[in-house]
Amino acid sequence: MTTAPRWLTLFLDIPAANHEAGCAFWQAATGHAMSSPRGTHGEFATLVPPAGDAHLRIQSIRTGEFRVHVDLHVDDLDAAVEHALAVGAHLVARPDHAILRSPAGFVFCLVTGHGGTTRATPANWGDHRSLPDQLTVDVAHDAWEREKTFWSELTGWTVAPSARPEFARLRTPPTLPVRVLLQRLDDGATTGHLDIATDHRAAEVARLTRLGARELSGGPSWTVMTGPDHSIFCVTDRDPATGLLP
Repeated sequence: MTTAPRWLTLFLDIPAANHEAGCAFWQAATGHAMSSPRGTHGEFATLVPPAGDAHLRIQSIRTGEFRVHVDLHVDDLDAAVEHALAVGAHLVARPDHAILRSPAGFVFCLVTGHGGTTRATPANWGDHRSLPDQLTVDVAHDAWEREKTFWSELTGWTVAPSARPEFARLRTPPTLPVRVLLQRLDDGATTGHLDIATDHRAAEVARLTRLGARELSGGPSWTVMTGPDHSIFCVTDRDPATGLLP
């Protein structure tokens, strides 16, 4: 049985003080419906797209700053954990799922249970479309080569070279809802952020600004923004239907 992920779910981990603002912002930003809260303290909710299967969830966290993590849905949890440890992951906890860290310290989970089969369709805003569909793992400079190897070995997906040496993309199967990009940092510890694909970046940035986000900086094909929940995310010039650059 393969240990490759059959679905990916991105979690937006929002501090409790900003949880209400974050839920309102991300529901409006995505155009998805919000499920009823779940969990012992109502800390979990799913962002449900109008078409396709959900790949975004929100979690209220008691400590720390806004962060993202990814759940990799697998068929055999024991085999997947054994494989992850063999290629360099560190086990953090093992309740009914497995919480792990990559060699550079990025937290991810291995889970079983229902994920999905159909990629969500982009939201149509009239003059443009958008879809939050990519995890960027921001890798500490001295961990770059090891982290690239780790994610490829963990998932079974090869690494696609980029025209910019600070980026590398995993060749994610097109049926999956979340793409994975690795970015080498000049300095700082390994973290991660969410990327929103759009076919009209200026229009999407303007729309998110009206919802309460602020523009922080930009690059040739991306704009860095912060939300009212203190999230950091990017709006990118990727095709929201395929997740790839034009």
